[in-house]
Amino acid sequence: MKVGVYGLGRFGAFWAKTLADAGCTVLAYSRSSHEVDGRVSKVSEDELLKCPYIFFCVAISRFEEVLERTAPRMDPSSVVIDTCSVKTYPAKWMREKLHPGQVAIATHPMFGPDSGKNGVEGLPVVLCRISDEDEHYSKVRDLFVSMGLHVLEMSPMEHDREAAYSQGVTHFVGRTLKEMGLEDTEIATKGYKSLMSIVEQTCNDPMQLFCDLQRYNPYAKEMRLSLQVAIEKVLNRLMMEEM
Repeated sequence: MKVGVYGLGRFGAFWAKTLADAGCTVLAYSRSSHEVDGRVSKVSEDELLKCPYIFFCVAISRFEEVLERTAPRMDPSSVVIDTCSVKTYPAKWMREKLHPGQVAIATHPMFGPDSGKNGVEGLPVVLCRISDEDEHYSKVRDLFVSMGLHVLEMSPMEHDREAAYSQGVTHFVGRTLKEMGLEDTEIATKGYKSLMSIVEQTCNDPMQLFCDLQRYNPYAKEMRLSLQVAIEKVLNRLMMEEM
């Protein structure tokens, strides 16, 4: 299967290598200079836009602009696949920006370079049907299954609702703990070590990802309010015990 990877940031470079591991012929484009796996061929933007399957691995906040600029130069037969960590807005942008009838598929690999460093087998990937088309959707699904991924099929809205209270809250807590300046200690319990692992997993990603998760997930504000209410309840209980 010949695929293109647009964007070679931290996740894009990892995803290109992962697809090569799966036996795909991988072409890649990045406007910046990045090292890639030896099996990945770096090509021009125009050449990549002719690939039969194009995975966009760009920041959520850049995706609409990138589609606006590249869609007119794409081959209308190319299948466009996003890998954003939110789904409602990217799905909407693909419907609006691509050629009429062009196939689009929304995906979210629920892992990255840290959690997938020892292989991706068994890790979850979300797959959302955007176009009323079966052949290419099935091919992408079959590719993910062949990689050993745990494929979860749902709508973009279902994904975002669940992700706000899983990935969204995890990143929020990780960033909050980092701001506290927590450090390793000899008397660390397993629970504390688990908290530190959350900091490591979330804060290795760029701050832009954290901000985009909070801005572009329609349910993120609701999650933050729920978290704030929960913290206030716990603090109020402590105050009552101290009276």
